[in-house]
This record gives sequence, structure tokens and C-alpha cells, in this order.
Amino acid sequence: MRYAEGPSTHREVRISADPARVWEILADVEAMAGWSPELVEVEWQGGATSPAAGARYVGHNEHPVNGSWRTVAHFTEFEPGRTLAWCVLDIDGRYGRPAEDPEHRMATWSFTLAPDGDGVVLRQSVTIGPGRSGLSAYIERTPEREEAIIAYRFEELGRGMDATLEGIKGAAERREG
Repeated sequence: MRYAEGPSTHREVRISADPARVWEILADVEAMAGWSPELVEVEWQGGATSPAAGARYVGHNEHPVNGSWRTVAHFTEFEPGRTLAWCVLDIDGRYGRPAEDPEHRMATWSFTLAPDGDGVVLRQSVTIGPGRSGLSAYIERTPEREEAIIAYRFEELGRGMDATLEGIKGAAERREG
């Protein structure tokens, strides 16, 4: 796994709930701050109040080692009931030049829903790069450890995705029951 190759990972969960209910919870981006170990606050921009193609929000993030930082999430795909995707931009220039252009994204995140019997399979995915991110400085300091650095970060992100997916699952199944 090399950063320049745009490595990715994903997690998924089966949810015993109506797909429309799962989508409703998924589209409540503010709720993600309650489940994600890094995203702590969502601040919508430009009059947006929910996901839509082109909508943006400032994400306030925290990490025990890397401290606090802001990003902009720019929604690139929005197909109700099926797909939600956004890229993450370094608006403050924490890792290089500030990025407003999705071509310089730090990462791309997505959710996809697939019908499955009386419920859905919800998948969350992340692809890192191609723009600079928090991993860039670590890799530059110890390039011989690049694959291990990426693998470690994917373990962290995987735990966060598991927590988010379980939060969505719990909220959807509670209402269905």
C-alpha cells in the first residue's frame, strides 16, 4: 500500500430495517458526530442543511495524538437511498497549501446501501489521497515505514467506521422494533 496509489478500505454491516429509514439516519450528518471518534461537530456552509451534490460542511475533528483540526467535506455523489460520497479538503492548510479543489482532497468517503432481504447492507468506504493529509508528514519522516503507517491509520479508521455503522444500525433497528 502506497499513498500515491490511493489505498482504500471499507467496513459494512447488515441492518434489519427499511432502507428508507436507514437512508434517513445516514443523511443526518450531524448525528455522525455522535458516533465517529474523530468528527465532533458539523457546520454547514453556503445555506446547506443536509447532504446534496455540491453541498459542503466544515468538520471539526479531534484525535488524541494529532489534536484538533478543521476540514471541509464536499459532497460529490448523492443518490437518495443508494449512495452518499464526499471528499475531505484541508481548508486551513494544515498539511500544505489550503485546498478548495476536490482534485486535492485528503480523502474520499462514501456510504452505499444495498437491499438485502428485509433490510440492507450498509458499506462505508474511505480512499486516502491524492492530496496531502496527516499521513504525509509521517511518511516523509520515515518513508521505509509507509505501508505500516497506512495500515495503522486504516486500523484506526476501521474502528471509527465500525462505531459509525453500529450507531446507524442501532438507531435504525430501534425505530423499526
